[in-house]
Amino acid sequence: MTPEGIRLNKYLASAGIGSRRGCDALVQQGEVIVNGDVCLNPGYRVQPGDSVRASGKRIEPLLVQSIVLHKPPGLVCSRSDENGRATIYELLPPKMHHLMHVGRLDLESEGLLILSNDGELSQALTHPKHSIEKVYHVTVQNAFENSILSQFEKGVHTEGGKARASSVKRLSSRRMEMTLKTGLKRQIRYMVQAVGHRVKRLVRIRIGDLNLDNLAPGKWRALENGERESLLSLAKAPKK
Repeated sequence: MTPEGIRLNKYLASAGIGSRRGCDALVQQGEVIVNGDVCLNPGYRVQPGDSVRASGKRIEPLLVQSIVLHKPPGLVCSRSDENGRATIYELLPPKMHHLMHVGRLDLESEGLLILSNDGELSQALTHPKHSIEKVYHVTVQNAFENSILSQFEKGVHTEGGKARASSVKRLSSRRMEMTLKTGLKRQIRYMVQAVGHRVKRLVRIRIGDLNLDNLAPGKWRALENGERESLLSLAKAPKK
C-alpha cells in the first residue's frame, strides 16, 4: 500500500469483491462502511489501519500475485472440466488456485501462460486496445510455400472471421514464427486451415517482452516486479 493509501474501489476489487465498476456501484449504493461510517466515495483513499466492511463483512485485500506457467499440451485452461479432462491447476499448489489465467491456450497448445489476481495487469494484457504482441512457433504437418506467409500478413477468412498476423517468418520447411496483436479464438489453427494446412504443434514463446526462456513444461515461477512493470509500460505506450 502506498503512503497516500489505495482507492476504495481498487481495495475492494483486490479483495475479490468484484470488478472496479461493480465495486463503484456497491459503494454508491451505501453498502460499504469505512471506520464505522457509510462511504459513498469510490475514490476514498484507504489508509493502513482503516476498517472496511462491505455488505456487513470485514474486507481484507488479497495478496496480489502473478505467475508464469509453461503449459504442456493436453491440459484445459479451466479450474474444472465437465468432460473430466486434466486442467492447468493440477500443476499448481492449492494456494495458487485462486489465480486466474490471463487469456488462454487451447487444449493441445502449449507454452507461455500468465496466471494472476492482478486486475490492472490482466486488463493490460487482454484488452484489444493495448495490442500486446504474442509470439508463437507453429509447426504444420506438411512443407509450405513462402506465399502463405504473405497471406497471413494480409489476412485470411476463417470460421471466426477475417484474421491476420502482425508478422510471420519461416523457421524451416514446416515451421514458422507468427506474431499476433489481437486474437480470435483458435485463430492460428483456423488461419493455417484456411490455406490448406494443419497445425501439428503450437507453442507460445513470448507475451510482450516476457519470454518463455528455459522454463520447463509443467513448471511455473513468480512474475518479477520488473517484468510486470515492463508489460504495463508496453500496454500504455502509444500505438503506431
